[in-house]
Amino acid sequence: VRVVEGLSGRVPMVMELILRFDYGAVSPWVRCLDGQWSAVAGPDAAWLHSAVDIDHRDGRTNARFDVEAGQQVPFVLTYTASHLPTPKPVEGLAALEDTERFWSDWIGRCDYRGEWGDPVRRSLVTLKALTYAPTGGIVAAATTSLPEQLGGSRNWDYRYCWLRDATFTLQALLGTGYVDEAKAWREWLLRAVAGDPADLRIMYGLDGSRRIPEYTLDWLGGYEGSVPVRVGNAAAGQYQLDVWGEVLDGLHLAREAGLAPSQDAWDLQRALLDFLEGHWDDPDNGLWEMRGARQRFVHSKVMAWAGVDRAVRAVERHGLDGPVARWRELRDRIHHEVCERGYDTARGTFTQFYGSQGLDAALLLIPRVGFLPWHDKRVVGTVEAVQRELSEHGLLLRYRPTADGGVDGLPGGEGAFLLCSFWLADALHGIGREQQARELFERLLALRNDLGLLSEEYDTRAGRQLGNTPQAFSHVGLVNTARHLGGSPVTTRA
Repeated sequence: VRVVEGLSGRVPMVMELILRFDYGAVSPWVRCLDGQWSAVAGPDAAWLHSAVDIDHRDGRTNARFDVEAGQQVPFVLTYTASHLPTPKPVEGLAALEDTERFWSDWIGRCDYRGEWGDPVRRSLVTLKALTYAPTGGIVAAATTSLPEQLGGSRNWDYRYCWLRDATFTLQALLGTGYVDEAKAWREWLLRAVAGDPADLRIMYGLDGSRRIPEYTLDWLGGYEGSVPVRVGNAAAGQYQLDVWGEVLDGLHLAREAGLAPSQDAWDLQRALLDFLEGHWDDPDNGLWEMRGARQRFVHSKVMAWAGVDRAVRAVERHGLDGPVARWRELRDRIHHEVCERGYDTARGTFTQFYGSQGLDAALLLIPRVGFLPWHDKRVVGTVEAVQRELSEHGLLLRYRPTADGGVDGLPGGEGAFLLCSFWLADALHGIGREQQARELFERLLALRNDLGLLSEEYDTRAGRQLGNTPQAFSHVGLVNTARHLGGSPVTTRA
């Protein structure tokens, strides 16, 4: 629904609509049926309805009309499958009123009462808007192929559900009063990952589908010349060990928060633990979906530890059944190896992977998942090293792409990753540098656009957002950091 509203005087207006399907490749047939304009091609149909006169010529649908002070002229565009009957016209102003009422009622349920109420509520609305209501799945972003570097090739399709979002998203929803949404997300998770735990995917379609082939739309020039434009995501087939830990952590968080007990959830956790027990030491592609050689990423091992730890806690706190002695021994073994092989004593920091010279912003999550306490000297040293070596004008990169000879196997660079900067604010607060944390958080809030939205990354030199938008991860980071700085628990105690 779009409404043209007259504020003063009498203004001549022009509406022009050029419809294309299949990412711009297909020009539809356009004709007037039952008082609406229909555009049809293959499986797709769109219907345009308005009270003003509309015509179509030379591939363009046009309307010319005047609007006076106090007058409202709605236009309604409806999408359907082409084989379905003509949809009933939607009354635009009534639909707008219903929509406003829904969102006002929904955000009114938010129980966050901290000092950053407006940005937190805006971020929660964004997360809700990125949720597919029929299934509860939350997409990473609403767009594809908005570049991480203008003119570069790091252009990905984010219109899918990433499992690793589960823990952070559940924290944000449960911590602000949205239990129903958290339940829907948990149920989506259980349906999506059902089956052999060895076949766990890192991402799924909104309906839980597993096959997400990647291909390019070579007839499109890309955003500001950034090609290729991609549909699908080849990373869906990667082996990313941390995902097993993320799912286990997310299900444990739901249980700790008091969501209705689910035997299916515990059965799934045990199946995932069985897989993790035999594979925790595997090299993998890491949470940043490296397209280079697999490595033993420290973050992946830490999340494997976290997955086992959550199973131990489930037995100890909730009386669930499982070989807890064996799990405790496995937890200790993973912890010992990470501290021995993933920590550089000479530099006083954990590294991106075993034997690496590079660092990784995901190392900031080590205390957050309870692997080590915030004031452990290894944590403090890692926070300082990450801030020092990965900062670009005060905001964090995920990692240095050129480290260790080009760890991600891709050309070019990228902007500062906004979620990582929220992690840094959390980490600074955690090690007692509260003023630095607050200053960084306020700076991140200032990067939001006029609608309060954040993309995935930020170009500190050009002063503009980069990457797909709006980005769920960035808004989840905003909510959780606001809660963390306000004293709410968003970490697991070591």
